[in-house]
Amino acid sequence: MPTIREQLMRYTPAALALAMLVAVTSSVGQGKAPAPLDPRAAALVQQGRSALAAGNVDGAIDAYESALAVQPGHVAIYLNLAEATRKQGMQGKALRYYRQALTIEPDNQYAIAGEGMALAEKGAIEKARRNLSRLNQLCGADCQPARDLAAAIAAGPAPRVVTADQVKAEPVVVEN
Repeated sequence: MPTIREQLMRYTPAALALAMLVAVTSSVGQGKAPAPLDPRAAALVQQGRSALAAGNVDGAIDAYESALAVQPGHVAIYLNLAEATRKQGMQGKALRYYRQALTIEPDNQYAIAGEGMALAEKGAIEKARRNLSRLNQLCGADCQPARDLAAAIAAGPAPRVVTADQVKAEPVVVEN
């Protein structure tokens, strides 16, 4: 007849594994659905989308920022705001919005993809590839966010805008 110590040593690993399985499966059901948008915020988001579709990036950003003031901390508003600032060429600001969305929802596929696209546009291709790898683990290579990020990485960094201060004119002396 085995002693109590032998029984503990024999069954403890199985009991721990079973406990971990129960803990993980019960925590999967604890994820909450995203909060619905306040009607005023939803109207402002729709106004921002219309402005963005019309090419009015500044108007879209204004509408999204107003929506964020009405309903602070909503992931969808951060994602729209990040997309608009990316289209404006402000990838650093877009990264900040994507990271705020990821703070709220760490596994949001669109936030991960958007952050990766902004990184790729800035030239941080290796960091963008890490985001692609994470997306492939979450949803596979065939999901839309992963395909969009892969295309952005393939396209490479966005062309940089040169300001007049960065260009030094060389004086040319011509005889009359």
